[in-house]
Amino acid sequence: MIGQLRGALIDKRPNQVVLDVGGVGYQVQVPLSTFAGLGALRSETVLLIHTHVREDQIALYGFLTTREKQCFELLISVSGVGPSVALKILSGLSLDELIPAVRKGDIAQLRRVPGVGQKTAERIILELRDKAAAVDITDSGKAPPRSQVESDVSSALVNLGYEPRSVERTIEQVRGQNATFDALLRAALQKLGGTALEKGARAARAE
Repeated sequence: MIGQLRGALIDKRPNQVVLDVGGVGYQVQVPLSTFAGLGALRSETVLLIHTHVREDQIALYGFLTTREKQCFELLISVSGVGPSVALKILSGLSLDELIPAVRKGDIAQLRRVPGVGQKTAERIILELRDKAAAVDITDSGKAPPRSQVESDVSSALVNLGYEPRSVERTIEQVRGQNATFDALLRAALQKLGGTALEKGARAARAE
């Protein structure tokens, strides 16, 4: 799986860019929010990549920030929401509009996006209302900035099915202890596993 690309920006359009990485041109689909933040042609560009594999093709979706990538991955986890619809949502709403809309159950806000109907908006809110907390990270100073590794581990744990608030607390506990993705992921899993065991033991004693 491709997780990141760094190369020269040789072509850019509102929904698609091409990065030259070591002489290979990678075609990457992007939302308008990422397109708006790109530099000039030939400038070095780094995109976080979601690799989407289907039977007939492999497609790359690129983002300038971890929050964009996390939101995209949460959106495509919703039943009936594919990559194309997810990109439309990220292009039609800023993250500062999208995340509060999901958490507050604002169906009308989601329906502003072309292609998002009543049922799709309802499914997004139903399935993502709790998970949206994992990417609702602002610059208000409530938490110190995270490294790319910490953000990637947080995203991976949420995708594995762990409760977002538990993931946030766990990352704060183990951050800075390990430099690599694998080491930090193992430390976080040990913490989360220990918490689950403690809860199970307390429940058994209560019975």
